[in-house]
Amino acid sequence: MGENENNVLLEVKHLKTYYSGRKKSEIVRAVDDVSFIIHAGETLGLVGESGCGKSSLGRTILRLQPAVGGEVLYRGEDIQKLSEKEMRSLRQKMQLVFQNPYASLNPRMTVLESVRAPLDAFHIGTREERYERSREILKYVGLESHQINRYPHEFSGGQRQRVVIARAMITQPDFIVCDEPVSALDVSVRAQVLNLMQNMQRERKVAYLFISHDLSVVKHISDRIAVMYLGKIVELASRDELYEHPMHPYTEALLSAIPIPDADERPKRIILQGDMPSPLKPPGGCRFHTRCRYAMDCCKTQEPKFIYDKQGHGVACHLYKGESGDERIGGKD
Repeated sequence: MGENENNVLLEVKHLKTYYSGRKKSEIVRAVDDVSFIIHAGETLGLVGESGCGKSSLGRTILRLQPAVGGEVLYRGEDIQKLSEKEMRSLRQKMQLVFQNPYASLNPRMTVLESVRAPLDAFHIGTREERYERSREILKYVGLESHQINRYPHEFSGGQRQRVVIARAMITQPDFIVCDEPVSALDVSVRAQVLNLMQNMQRERKVAYLFISHDLSVVKHISDRIAVMYLGKIVELASRDELYEHPMHPYTEALLSAIPIPDADERPKRIILQGDMPSPLKPPGGCRFHTRCRYAMDCCKTQEPKFIYDKQGHGVACHLYKGESGDERIGGKD
């Protein structure tokens, strides 16, 4: 995927999303100064442990929950500054696929009605055109004509997720946030849904922010991958570059946990010590230093800057310095 600025669909700049804790003085820093870009037709994978802020980031980008700082630029326009009316029209181009396909479908609506609902909401086409368009996209995702008037409970999990994807695609969006879209599915069905998403992306040039904790799935579908830890992006690179040359110690640990059938090719498992700290009280300096096997004194007091190497591989880690990001200053072999 090229770095042509004219091809940038979405740009996130220093985005912050905070929540109030149980006490008034407590603040949960779910998303804390996050920046990246997504190109038209690209899939950016977003990985990290549960509770790191992945879903909060996706929902904030779509303005389903408010940001406390930063910008989300869609085709150069800051959507945080749009009125509700302007945002409503933009939602045709920015959609969301949820993790649970059953919970995201109205059990009292047929799948045809659910898929047609966005067309009705945005008053797209005539009644007959909406019906035909809904029927066609349901057929495209693998449902037969005799199934379209059935209710969600009459379908398998994989079929329901296909319906959810059809509903997200019905308005012909440019960008879709996919929040763990296949984690609830069996492995064989998961592959079918992922292939469907890739086929639709090639044909419709849609961009995905693909949120998942499954690194094998992310590798299959992503062009680039961002690694998130405790509200911050700690590494971002192309898929192949990240998997072949991980730079951040957290990324190394995540990749070492991927199951590999061949024992000879299996990397040594890196076991992280302890749990991820609470976002209510994140550690000072580098947020990963409490679990990092390479931690130095500076990691405890200084927050690392996010730097890039010549290949566009970005990392926030004190093991690297300088504009090139490839000069090591200690700790790592």
